[in-house]
Amino acid sequence: MARASNILFLLASILAMSALATTGETLGTIGVNWGIQMTHPVEPAIVVAMLKANGIKKVKLFDADDWTMSALVGSGLEVVVGIPNDQLERMSSKYSHAKDWVKENITRYYKDGGIDIKYVAVGNEPFLKSYNGTHLLTTFPAMQNIQKALDEAGHGDKIKVTCPLNADVYESSGGSNVPSSGAFRSDINDLMTNMVRFLKDHNSAFVVNIYPFLSLYQNPDFPLDFAFFGTGSRTINDNGKQYTNVFDANLDTLIWALKKAGVPNLKIIVGEVGWPTDGNIKANPALAKKFYDGFLKKMGKKEGTPLRPGPMDAYLFGLIDEDLKSIMPGSFERHWGIFTYDGKPKFPMDLSGQGNDKYLIGAKGIQYLPAQWCIFNDEAKDLSTLAGNIDYACSNGDCTSLGYGSSCNHLSREGNISYAFNMYFQMSDQDVRACDFGGLAKIVNRNASQSGCLFPVQIVSAGERVVAVAAKALVLICFVLFVLV
Repeated sequence: MARASNILFLLASILAMSALATTGETLGTIGVNWGIQMTHPVEPAIVVAMLKANGIKKVKLFDADDWTMSALVGSGLEVVVGIPNDQLERMSSKYSHAKDWVKENITRYYKDGGIDIKYVAVGNEPFLKSYNGTHLLTTFPAMQNIQKALDEAGHGDKIKVTCPLNADVYESSGGSNVPSSGAFRSDINDLMTNMVRFLKDHNSAFVVNIYPFLSLYQNPDFPLDFAFFGTGSRTINDNGKQYTNVFDANLDTLIWALKKAGVPNLKIIVGEVGWPTDGNIKANPALAKKFYDGFLKKMGKKEGTPLRPGPMDAYLFGLIDEDLKSIMPGSFERHWGIFTYDGKPKFPMDLSGQGNDKYLIGAKGIQYLPAQWCIFNDEAKDLSTLAGNIDYACSNGDCTSLGYGSSCNHLSREGNISYAFNMYFQMSDQDVRACDFGGLAKIVNRNASQSGCLFPVQIVSAGERVVAVAAKALVLICFVLFVLV
């Protein structure tokens, strides 16, 4: 009996290892979204080193930026490569465009010692209602063309096409708020049904972005504790399934929609999940830490959801704050990072979900611009253009931390002006012309930060650093030639 049990155990182990070898994926682990919509991106090689130092094994990109991709070569990280929405029409219009894209952005990196690419994310939330149907006719054809190109290049058995979608592609029907009433939106039901069956046929995954924070932001009556994980006062009973948080309820609503579309067992990846730390009264480090602590513990315990218990794949959103993100959805959009703009961890956390919170390892080798700030010139006499200059600074800089309930909301009138001027100055590489404002501003060497409000000094951007290195090299070459002559 013992020998038979050992044989069965061995067979089970072989089958499990075979399944892992087939997919080649690290299952049930935490990844991160790495966006680069920032004026001063951290050098990609530094970011990759930071990811590895923190034991992060997966990264999701929003494009195929060559500098980023080159830094990932040989890293061992599992990568999701993105195709932005503005390329969907091109990828769908001609197969040759998709074929060229795969050759340029996948084949050149997908080799021994290259990049371990798992998915190509075609578009990003292309069916948002706010897009008014812009991408409805191009997204699925683009997916089909890219998958065909992957297949023809010999990558199709290892690299799969998917499309990250916002949770607004499905909804609870009939006025009910229980997951079992979930279905795809009526206006895109046929399209979504075809897409999910395509994903199933190609052994791919449905990627969904779920944001409990937005439930709070969009609905002032939404119960606060239902956005977090734990024993809150609010529960939803759905035919014996108990829901104590909106994340589980949301994900299981999707699962019901998939069932009704005929693909009940389609793999699901949580493409984006997180909590912002500024830009709104509910966006702060304390609530972000509370959310991440609960979510990461859930992941660590491999709880899954009431409908689909067990491990799941998820990508935290996001890695580093992005000061160029659109703030149309809200000022919080530029503050989703678990790291600050310069790669510093915002609060203690344990990515393994064991509750052993500590600050993550920050970016190493960051260089800063000179320690100087642009502030309001209190000796200025003519203030007639002040309002217009403040508007200009905020429109072209980043004043999202000045809003109601945000980290710098408590500043004085002069403090608000100085913050706006300094953010524009820093984002403009401390160009002296960016700290004039018709004589209303001046440059100082004393740290202007005050009362918990950081007046940042921007980092030397990756592009500037390369130019600086090249300039130094050119000077050295010229010096050598001069000596030889």
